[in-house]
Formats: sequence, C-alpha cells, structure tokens
Amino acid sequence: MNAKITTRKLSARRTGKTDWQRAEAKPGPALERAIAADPDADIPDPDWTRARLVVPQPKQSIHLRVDPDMLAWYRQQGQGYLTRMNAVLRAYMDAHRQQVR
Repeated sequence: MNAKITTRKLSARRTGKTDWQRAEAKPGPALERAIAADPDADIPDPDWTRARLVVPQPKQSIHLRVDPDMLAWYRQQGQGYLTRMNAVLRAYMDAHRQQVR
C-alpha cells in the first residue's frame, strides 16, 4: 500500500509547469537562490495563533436515484465524482438559503 501512495505522490509531483529535471540538476545553494529570487515563492509565514481544528461531521449514506446519463457524466469526470455531486447539491442549498434570508 505504501508503494501505491509513493507512486501517486511522485506522479502528481511530476505534473504542472515545473521543470523538475532542471531543478534537480542544480546544486542545493543554487536552487535555494533561484527559489529566493522567484517572486511567486515569497509567501509570508502564516499566523497560526488563531488556527482552530475543525473536525468535519461524517457524511450520511443514502440511496439516491439519479438519471443514468447524469451519473455516467459525473463518473467520466473521474475519481471523487460523488464528492462533486455533493458539492453541487450544497451550492444549490446555499443559494436557496440566501434567498430566504
């Protein structure tokens, strides 16, 4: 199981716009200077003094009937399609809650 996780992390790391071959070829100090010179890398230290732990409530399992074409479309979007369906339902609920207030 650990090998799967490691493989996923490595393959995820290889996506995006970073030129990893060029970055890995630089010696440590040169890479650190390049990072320091990058304006996008200037991220201020976050203020953790007001951070709070929020434990999400567990989701409830239900049986829901949906149209076959809609389910197929969501499944085609890939892993996490049920989470996305939940997000769409939540956005609808939030929009209607705001109208009532």
